[in-house]
Amino acid sequence: MNIYSSAQFYEADKITTEKQNISSIDLMERAATQIFNWLHQRMQGAQVPIHIFCGIGNNGGDGLALGRLLIEKGYNVNLYIANFKDKRSKCFLINYDRVKNVTKKWPVLMSSEADFPVMQPEDIIVDALFGIGLNRAPEGWVKKLIQHINAQRSFKLAVDIPSGLSADSPLLDEEAIVKANHTLTFQAPKLSFFLPSTGRFVPYFEALDIGLDPEFLMKTKPLARTVLKPQAQTFYKQREKYAHKGTFGHSLMVGGSKGKMGAVVLATKGALHSGCGLATALVPERGLDILQTTVPEAMVVTSAGVDFISDVTFDFEPTVIAVGPGMGQSDDALKALKQLLTKAKRPMVIDADAINLLAKNKTLLKKVPKQSIFTPHHGELERLVGTWKDDFDKLQKTKAFAIKYEVIVVLKGANSMVVFGDEIFINTTGNPGMATAGSGDVLTGVITGLLAQGYDVPVAAMFGTYLHGSAGNIASQETGFEALLAGDIVDYIGKAFIELFQQDPPPQQQEN
Repeated sequence: MNIYSSAQFYEADKITTEKQNISSIDLMERAATQIFNWLHQRMQGAQVPIHIFCGIGNNGGDGLALGRLLIEKGYNVNLYIANFKDKRSKCFLINYDRVKNVTKKWPVLMSSEADFPVMQPEDIIVDALFGIGLNRAPEGWVKKLIQHINAQRSFKLAVDIPSGLSADSPLLDEEAIVKANHTLTFQAPKLSFFLPSTGRFVPYFEALDIGLDPEFLMKTKPLARTVLKPQAQTFYKQREKYAHKGTFGHSLMVGGSKGKMGAVVLATKGALHSGCGLATALVPERGLDILQTTVPEAMVVTSAGVDFISDVTFDFEPTVIAVGPGMGQSDDALKALKQLLTKAKRPMVIDADAINLLAKNKTLLKKVPKQSIFTPHHGELERLVGTWKDDFDKLQKTKAFAIKYEVIVVLKGANSMVVFGDEIFINTTGNPGMATAGSGDVLTGVITGLLAQGYDVPVAAMFGTYLHGSAGNIASQETGFEALLAGDIVDYIGKAFIELFQQDPPPQQQEN
């Protein structure tokens, strides 16, 4: 599923009307009909009061068209128009006249707080005040109207986007955004649905196909793309019958220090469970017994340091090297990282303290093999690329970093993002239970294991992130969010592979 800018959506609307020989009002009717069908399927004629709040632009026109369709079907509809200026869009005016032709209960023109309606918790509120074209925050009594809507305990449904939220730019005023329970967005989700500061206003959404020109959408470069199950299925590489462990590569996991050996344990398990043929952990001497006991399937080599890695010596050529989990940021760890960078002949996976060490010694970034994968969390990314003004600025800085050093960056979070070149791929699996210690170490291992098997580097990053989130989802069904541990994610990686090709039930809603 591609994610487009507001400007691209406007262009898509224009081209669609031209190529399909329809008017803008026809396209609006198509969009309103999709929302009507969604509501009618769920309400089945129930006489629950529906309050539709309309702006005076095209989003308000959508709301009026929806209201008319509901009225014609016998629903109990109340229409309100935020009459905050004289200018109206052409499609709004057409739909306003159409509403007047089907009911004597004309829309209420609101011009102050005195016009705000009283609503009950069992009512339904539809937000059609502002669409994706909003370029400044609602103010005055309109802002108070949004706050009045938010104060209601009623179910709130947003048309295309919650009013006050921008599609692809930072927050305008977080106190002037409708807090919708569900959003029905047209054709494709918006980038703001997936970022921490803005995505909290879109807890659930569905994309409704309104028939925008498919050729334009296919040829237009999107802002980002989502990775859903159908894409993940195409990533999977079927194993051959006569393959052996050497066929699936040898990963080397470098890290660990006194009190932090668990990070390497989790990462090594992640690599093995994602399918690499052989795995070796390079750890301080103190870690030998721990690794041999907890991961008997792995081989272990030790550095000269007892509690911390002090050098990296190994007598084989790994298919892929991962470095960072639990290794600390001592001078010896820095020395070991420098040695690794001289030994690495292929893309690496760089995580945790290895990222922190590179952030402190940025000249070393030039020695990182091209196409290596960085897997930072929020704080590690900030040390790497600097501070940012907002989530959109963070994405721009990450893209600039990825382009400059020719690497791939996995931004870990509620919607983990894989950034390479100027491309952004948004993962759609995962849950809040995965916000737990060691979860990132497992991800490092899964990506490493896929690279060892010969997956292309960008695919390993995207597929690994998808499988990691899927395993967390499956595990959380057994444990709940609060009790989920990183080790549970490892244990369910196999089921994530199996689930990849199981048929899903018909989707009811898309969770963000």
